[in-house]
Amino acid sequence: INMENASSVKEFILLGLSENPGVQKMYLVMFLVFYLITVAGNLLIVITVTSSRSLNSPMYFFLCYLSFVDISYSSTTAPRMIASLLLGNKTISFVGCMVQLFGFHFFGCTEIFLLTAMAYDRCVAICRPLHYSALMTRRMCGHMVMGSWVGAFLHSALQTLLTIRLPFCGPNKIDHYFCDVHPLLHLACADTRTVAIIVAVNGGVVTLSSFIILVMSYVVILVSLRGQTSAGWHKALSTCGSHITVVILFFGPCTFVYIRPSSNLAEDKNAAVFYSVISPMLNPLIYTLRNEEVKTAVRKLWSRKV
Repeated sequence: INMENASSVKEFILLGLSENPGVQKMYLVMFLVFYLITVAGNLLIVITVTSSRSLNSPMYFFLCYLSFVDISYSSTTAPRMIASLLLGNKTISFVGCMVQLFGFHFFGCTEIFLLTAMAYDRCVAICRPLHYSALMTRRMCGHMVMGSWVGAFLHSALQTLLTIRLPFCGPNKIDHYFCDVHPLLHLACADTRTVAIIVAVNGGVVTLSSFIILVMSYVVILVSLRGQTSAGWHKALSTCGSHITVVILFFGPCTFVYIRPSSNLAEDKNAAVFYSVISPMLNPLIYTLRNEEVKTAVRKLWSRKV
């Protein structure tokens, strides 16, 4: 193939989750409702944390960023999916596809790093309560958030560069509802085994290293709680419970998709619904329903506004 013809594909067709018109209508309603709940719930947390004086601990500092990332993350895929179901237009330009790929990995990876930072924060709060304010200063938290953004940028830049350099000469149908690395590797008209390995290693290093830090944080927390009273246990686990729930919902499917070289795209796109749609929607619910401080702050905020 001469290079002229190497990437002759100017646009892709996203096949979505189903070809069945009835099922598509159901998905349209479901995705629209989920997306609106995601934006409203996370926006409420951002507004509550930024305008409440009582929620100034590092935990809420991270939660505020997590909520902002969740809005951005679900916005890279959901609006486009909703629009294509509404208008029936499934095409996405080559550039649009690469932008979506970059954005999806950028915000997804930031989320992973933020969840890891939050686990470390809980670990310090429970295991070294007397040194907590000295260890988790505003500056330290700022550095951790900054590190999350930079790390995520490097990860997604690598994923995107590896994909953008591949030749695409047709077919151009992506068996997914957004542009992701694995479905694109299947379409490239070149041997993509090496790229697939680099992509899996890149994703694997991010998810596994973060997961190991998370697990270690919780092991340290559990060990330090050994001599505690049941009240101490309850307090510690109530602050960690919501975090663990979010981690399982997000990491489980995410690890499943990115750590192995992809063979079954249908499984991948179904798993993707979990971490791209459901997890960002549940985060605010999980964090607010289990947290008295946030609930009180939200009530105060509403009574002030009303």
